[in-house]
Amino acid sequence: MLQLLHMMDKWTECLEYGCQIDAIYSDFQKAFDRVQHKRLLSKLHSYGFNQVIINWIWDFLSMRKFRVKVNLNYSAWDYVTIIIIIIC
Repeated sequence: MLQLLHMMDKWTECLEYGCQIDAIYSDFQKAFDRVQHKRLLSKLHSYGFNQVIINWIWDFLSMRKFRVKVNLNYSAWDYVTIIIIIIC
């Protein structure tokens, strides 16, 4: 919550000086809404998102790895093939 307030302050300051703000919102609250990476990018393209933004998202998603820690034990690394994201 503090990060959101900090960003709101920054955005307000930026707007006061006539700056432009571009933002992508994601909501991780709905943890079971999963989207395959290729399908997400296809949807963004069909909605008319700029190719630069789509490429940025692809670069962010591609070759991502994760592992899980439970107590002091770690799982093996694996590639992320599905992202949990909602773009409003």
